[in-house]
Amino acid sequence: MREILPALERWYTSRIPFGLATVVAVSRSAPRGPGAAMAVGPDDEVVGSVSGGCVEGAVFELAQEVVASGEARLESFGYSDEDAFAVGLTCGGEITLLVRPVSPGTDPVFGAVAGSVDAGEPVTVATVVDGPAPRGAALGVWRDTVAGTLGTSGLDAAVAADARGELALGATVLRHYGPRGERREDDVTVFLQSFAPPPRMLVFGAIDYAAAVARIGDFLGYRVTVCDARPVFATPKRFPAGVEVVVEWPHRYLRSTGTDERTVICVLTHDPKFDVPLLEEALRRPAAYIGAMGSRRTHDERRERLAEAGLTPAELSRLRSPLGLDLGARTPEEVAVSVAAEIVALRWGGSGAPLTATTGAIHPPAAV
Repeated sequence: MREILPALERWYTSRIPFGLATVVAVSRSAPRGPGAAMAVGPDDEVVGSVSGGCVEGAVFELAQEVVASGEARLESFGYSDEDAFAVGLTCGGEITLLVRPVSPGTDPVFGAVAGSVDAGEPVTVATVVDGPAPRGAALGVWRDTVAGTLGTSGLDAAVAADARGELALGATVLRHYGPRGERREDDVTVFLQSFAPPPRMLVFGAIDYAAAVARIGDFLGYRVTVCDARPVFATPKRFPAGVEVVVEWPHRYLRSTGTDERTVICVLTHDPKFDVPLLEEALRRPAAYIGAMGSRRTHDERRERLAEAGLTPAELSRLRSPLGLDLGARTPEEVAVSVAAEIVALRWGGSGAPLTATTGAIHPPAAV
């Protein structure tokens, strides 16, 4: 929803009802995951996508219907063996959509949630999908407050507690409860969609490869920082707009900044006096990916130095070096694609093999 938020805010502040379709579940191969959204506003304006084109026509009509009726609907779309050209997903998967009307009257929480997403403030939106609770009812959950209701105070309390846990992970999931929040019942299905700030990508070493890696990191949605101790190289004009450039010794900067389980660290310094103390710091803190550039000989020497510095085999096993997948890359841009491919594969558990050499679902469900 983050990508279509400007249009949604415009309609909402103008008090114009719109239909919002959100993917709440997928099975087998599906082109878009939970949280993908499409909205239909005034004058039949459409923003977003829930399937990459397979079912958007049907969703357009559904969105118009829920605005007219004022009632949310739950719909599933899947592949039909009898008629592959009927409404469905020709990729063979199935998606379940919650389609609901949104306006200040039907969803008084939306404005506050949108403001938090705009400001980069973490928030989770809990929405009733099914069961003996008002379908489409929404609860906004922040670290220290909530807004809205799902129907009962017990359900609100149970969902808020779970939502804060998912918010810490940046996760989007379905959860099940009793009508009053009972943990051991599954009558009420609630969709928890977390909007955490963009994950960070820290690129160390302001060499020519760094600009390409920073550019593709920004494209993938990371908040990118490039750090180098050499001011002649660490200049903003050498990097894409929006990329933060810091002049500092890499290990000192990393020691002073925060990382979490979503952070990506790319070490391109290719110089022992920079990358050994930097990696010593990086491998002892939370991060999703820690990769370092260099030849295999450089990698072996670096591992020896890190082991001498006291890093354990478990800590050293986190290092992806030489970084990137084997694509035969030569240019900085090709190397950046190789690095990005490894980051994506590691994030989602991909093999890195050509799809023609694999079997099973192309888009397997993400592990939670």
